[in-house]
Amino acid sequence: MDLTTIILTVASLGGLYMAWTIGANDVANAMGTSVGSGALTLRNAIIVAAIFEFGGAMLVGGSVTETIRQGIVDMDALGSDPMVMAVGMTCCLLAAAVWLNLATYAGWPVSTTHSIVGAVVGFGMTAGGVNAVDWGTVGNIVASWIISPLMGGVLGYSLFIFIKRAILNAPDPLASIRVWGPILVFPIISILALSAMFKGLKPLRLDLAFAPALMIAGALGVAASLVAVPIFRRFARTNAEGKQANVKRTEKVFMVLQVMTACFVAFAHGSNDVANAVGPLAAVFGSIQQGVTEMVQVPYRVLLIGGVGIVVGLATYGYKIMATIGRRITELTPSRGFSAEFAAATTIVVASKLGLPVSTTHTLVGAVIGVGFGRSIGAINTRVLRGIFASWFITVPFTALLAAVLFFVARLAL
Repeated sequence: MDLTTIILTVASLGGLYMAWTIGANDVANAMGTSVGSGALTLRNAIIVAAIFEFGGAMLVGGSVTETIRQGIVDMDALGSDPMVMAVGMTCCLLAAAVWLNLATYAGWPVSTTHSIVGAVVGFGMTAGGVNAVDWGTVGNIVASWIISPLMGGVLGYSLFIFIKRAILNAPDPLASIRVWGPILVFPIISILALSAMFKGLKPLRLDLAFAPALMIAGALGVAASLVAVPIFRRFARTNAEGKQANVKRTEKVFMVLQVMTACFVAFAHGSNDVANAVGPLAAVFGSIQQGVTEMVQVPYRVLLIGGVGIVVGLATYGYKIMATIGRRITELTPSRGFSAEFAAATTIVVASKLGLPVSTTHTLVGAVIGVGFGRSIGAINTRVLRGIFASWFITVPFTALLAAVLFFVARLAL
């Protein structure tokens, strides 16, 4: 077996391992609110993730993959030897995956984006020196890590406050959900459809420009809302059991909306975070096939590795992180889970279309915190948050150092 075959084999296994740890950690974040609120069982969450995570990875995952693969490291500083890039990115995959595995074992919901970007920075500095890293690009990515939880938190807080005032605290909550339920369906379907069609569905030749994609997405949202009208009327029949009983029945109706947002979150997550696994893997394939170059087409077999690994990771090892997100930060009900999931997914989809590799963990935790603030600051478990924030700070230096060590050892061995 020649050196090229060995590198490709190790890189493919590393990409699959990375995707598996993403499923166990980050996808578990995405599904944790649904499971914690009782809207989905663990089995059903796995089924939803299998369908929509895979769909998001295969249909919309390409733009973020390009951001991860290029821009962080200056290709010229690495020289013309394609093996440097191939070996380096393989080490990045392994370093990030090892950290995610350790974090999942400890029950820490850490950022896979932090993990892989930190690893790429560590490799770049080792291979080409400090100047090999484009610190401006890294700074933009870091800014997105700060902006995304704030966006998720503000959206989550605002949506939950609206739901609480307009529906849950209304004189007749069931009558209110009959009115507002179909209206809330509109943005869910519209944004999901827009994210898929706006330069997204290239395999089906439906990568549309923004204007026609927006029109079609709006039409689909309206159609879905009209279909939802009789459904909400059926599930939200007013009874005379009292206000508290009606609130409980309204929360059950919100399970329908949360299942929809769970699909939305899974699609959004697959579109963004598959890049963390397949971006470096695409660089390995591209370097060996084309040499060190700024542009390379991401093969669909590479996206396939990421999509499959993500789903398997959730199914086999995602339960620990689900418990943290779904129960330990704040108590979630279907209406709260819906608010957090919709806010997080909207932020992730927008960032994905802009090519920003935002952290799903940061975004969703921010959204859950925002929902908790919508109740009161005492509803948030600050002790759990302190542990989560501490693990976030550890991620980048750990993966950077590990990737640097692995690359140094690999370069000596080869």
